[in-house]
Amino acid sequence: MAERYQPQVYSIAAHRGFADALVAGLVPRYSDPEFGLARLTLLVPSSRARRTIAEAFIRHAGEHTTPGLLMPRMAVVGDLDLDETLGPLLDPLGAADVPPAIDPQRRLFALAQLIGETMGDEAPGGATLLRLAREMGATMDRLLVEGVGPEELLGESVLGLFGLLSGHWQQSLHLFASVQAQWLAQLREWDALDAAARRNRLFDWAASRWKQTPPSTPVVAAGVTSAAPSLARLLRVVADLDHGAVILPDFDLTMPQAVWDELGRAGATPEPGATPFARDDAVTHPQYHLKLLLNRMGVARGEVQPWHRKGLAAAPPERSHAIGSLFLPPEASKGWVDLLPEKRRLSGLRTMTCATPEEEAQAIALLVREALDEPERRVAVVTPDRALARRVVHHLDRWNIAADDSAGRPLSQTPAGRLLLLLAEVMAEDAAPVPLMGLLAHPLVDGGTERGTWLRQLRRVERHLRGPRQAGGLVPLAKIAARLFETHPRVGAWYAVVEQALMPLLALRQEESAPLAEVLDALAEAGEALCGEKLWAREDGRALSAFVEDLRLHAREAGFALAPTETGIALRDAMEQVAVRPPYGGHARVQILGLLESRMNRAELVICAGLNEGVWPTRGGIDALLAPAVLRALGIPGSDFRIGLSAHDLAGAMGAPEVVLSRSERDEAGPAIPSRFLLRVQALLGEMQPRYEEREAVALARAMTRAPAAERYPRPAPDPAPEQRDVDISATALDRLLGDPYQFYAGKIMGLSDLDALDAEPSALWQGNVAHTILQRWHEAREADPAASLAPIMDAVLDEENADPLMRGLWQPRLEAALRWIEDQVTGYDDRRVLAVEKKGAMTFEGVQVHGRADRIDRLEDGGLAIIDYKTGKPPSAAMVEQGFALQLGILGLIAERGGFGGLSGDPHGYEYWSLGKAHNDDNPFGFGYVDIPLKVGRKTSGVLPEEFLPLTAEKLTLAIGRFIKGRDPFTARENPDYPAYDTYDQLMRLDEWIAHQDGGEDA
Repeated sequence: MAERYQPQVYSIAAHRGFADALVAGLVPRYSDPEFGLARLTLLVPSSRARRTIAEAFIRHAGEHTTPGLLMPRMAVVGDLDLDETLGPLLDPLGAADVPPAIDPQRRLFALAQLIGETMGDEAPGGATLLRLAREMGATMDRLLVEGVGPEELLGESVLGLFGLLSGHWQQSLHLFASVQAQWLAQLREWDALDAAARRNRLFDWAASRWKQTPPSTPVVAAGVTSAAPSLARLLRVVADLDHGAVILPDFDLTMPQAVWDELGRAGATPEPGATPFARDDAVTHPQYHLKLLLNRMGVARGEVQPWHRKGLAAAPPERSHAIGSLFLPPEASKGWVDLLPEKRRLSGLRTMTCATPEEEAQAIALLVREALDEPERRVAVVTPDRALARRVVHHLDRWNIAADDSAGRPLSQTPAGRLLLLLAEVMAEDAAPVPLMGLLAHPLVDGGTERGTWLRQLRRVERHLRGPRQAGGLVPLAKIAARLFETHPRVGAWYAVVEQALMPLLALRQEESAPLAEVLDALAEAGEALCGEKLWAREDGRALSAFVEDLRLHAREAGFALAPTETGIALRDAMEQVAVRPPYGGHARVQILGLLESRMNRAELVICAGLNEGVWPTRGGIDALLAPAVLRALGIPGSDFRIGLSAHDLAGAMGAPEVVLSRSERDEAGPAIPSRFLLRVQALLGEMQPRYEEREAVALARAMTRAPAAERYPRPAPDPAPEQRDVDISATALDRLLGDPYQFYAGKIMGLSDLDALDAEPSALWQGNVAHTILQRWHEAREADPAASLAPIMDAVLDEENADPLMRGLWQPRLEAALRWIEDQVTGYDDRRVLAVEKKGAMTFEGVQVHGRADRIDRLEDGGLAIIDYKTGKPPSAAMVEQGFALQLGILGLIAERGGFGGLSGDPHGYEYWSLGKAHNDDNPFGFGYVDIPLKVGRKTSGVLPEEFLPLTAEKLTLAIGRFIKGRDPFTARENPDYPAYDTYDQLMRLDEWIAHQDGGEDA
């Protein structure tokens, strides 16, 4: 009987190092004395893999002192993510009858148009429509990769499930099937194919040609693990060639057959009509996708042969046995109980647990720096967490170690991409202060002038722009520039550049809908006006230029329009798909890799970082358009399939000679859960786990951020010189001087005040100033016309303040109701009349100038004076007055008593707070506004009697002047703990550092 032919399928164990072991076997097998390896063709999964194998060839040549090297041809055939282009080998002239691939952007806009036509009035618009089109395109690609045709959506397996689906999934399935049918008709009209469909055609074309006419030169598929049916068919043809081979990475040949069977069907249907994937398939196992590939290739597990070469960075063979035990499926994992110690051994592996991602990045950087001290030692940091990768890069830069994050960054997170998004944000928010200042302070922006000059003008304007939120547009900026022009003329030229660049965007914002191409034109022109050619320089600028040109071209061709305010969302979604990789030139022995880039790579030290659940592996998602049950019926692996790919990536990385598995206990959101993979490692190690922990790097990382122990910071008690104490006192400052002297010192003597935030919420101070201005103008208007109304004055003042429309909509009705109450009260007076409003007054008390402003002074029927203070919130209570914390009215009363209000005479014995807050009783028809007397009058049982109010105020004023102005008492922080102080100076006084030590009478 003839011997059965065996396909040439090999496996390189995880501990051998794929790229170096591959080269070590290819050179003696395929090299030619004259042509070297030039006759060999390698099929590799990605461009990164091609580079990795090329570097391995160079290392091999250097190890064997080869004088010259002719490398094989390497064709990229793509992997599951479909983000790599096919090499020239599989896109030859002989396949000219295969239609070209449709441009991705052209497809995006065409799908958006079809979705809009199919959904009609229910179709979303703008950015949401593009997002839905992008998701639909991804689902189509997923079906195409698995070889699922559109007709299968109408097959019995799917139609039988339709009635069992919820209404949402039924609508999604109907929409997807309808749009896909229209899209295929559109492709036939354009004589084009989806990129994934064209890839399948090329694979089938190459498989058919090679099967009929085998190539005369060797063909080897190295590291290709994609289980796409068309690629699996091509790999089977390659394995059957006389000079062909398929070499798989990290395929476990030592796995028991029972464990192999427990992985599940993996595409092999047990009987006709059964689904190729069962619910209990172990899709999260790192070997599952390799079993799926072998099943689709028609290769038995026993036909896979070991590759008996090893690379330069090989680990002990025991490592592969331990890795195989580590990822056993549930039933087989029970065998851990009886696992011998030598089967648990993971020598060369360490686990590292840090407190925070920042500490983890610092510890990783220390491990890298230590490893580089050893000559020729290579280090790879592998993590799917891009933020953690960037932290590591920045920490390494501290020691002049230039490590590039080869996985790149999304275009939206690069300087050039961020600038375009800021322009879109400024347009969407009508030049709101926060995005506007973020744009104008962007590192690329200089308006064509020297950068320092630009920033000086910006800071001057920003200082005046701070404060409560105002209405949008450039009006606030223009007013500030006009005010500053006399003292700083360059501000005028600065504002002219800003206005010229941004006005077209703000004008475009007024349109309900605009062609996306025109919006992109406006954004690009504004960016060039602010940045010049710098916007398109460097790698991120070049990527942005290509992105904008491509998007603009196809948006104009499709006539796609959207609301200009949605442009930022649409651009961010699209830019997230574009990765910007740094140019080469980093450290030769350090690599920062993502999971896709790390495949087939190897170094002497591999640090697998970010091993937390949700990061490694990432959280599984659900297809937005097709229900999981529909995908299973179509024979498509579920979302958990990618967990198995992440496990395979980790298993491959763990084959390095030295491995560190790192995680942090917390992330930005709070406590983090360890990765299921790391928990398996810890469970496998059992009682030996403490021996495998990396503690030294963590301790050094903490020591680098730990400042020397400082002495306890004492409670601040500054003691300025007498000449510094010689200051005046305002009516509102006496409370601070007695309750928290440090606040008085910081504000009055030091002259420090806090800056308002940009686009701040309207503060009580701002609201009070607005209310005072309105009432002042109303009282002044009543002198000429007693019938003058408050409403138009209020509108005029809010217009002058350029108040934000939302704030006006929320606050103005309440303000108007309270002002109408004041108007009703004042116009209804019979026994008193208004003498003065916003009246300034001053007196000399104990040799110190004391001054204040009375919101209103009324003449009472008995000839006395009533001093009124307006409050937008709750006024001080009588108890506070009794404690000496609210003596503002008393100070004003003393000034009036001494004739300090410009000739106003009379005995002050009326003291009232008029609050604009919610009324306390139902008698107020306006609902807002009430009068409160902060003294012991009426039914009040506590407080100060009216006749004792001024003497009490004089006593407190004398005490304050004697202690702090004329005396030498220190201005102690928070001297009276009962004083309701503001938090303005808490950071300056370092409150948190000493307040906890003040219990029990201790005074540091």
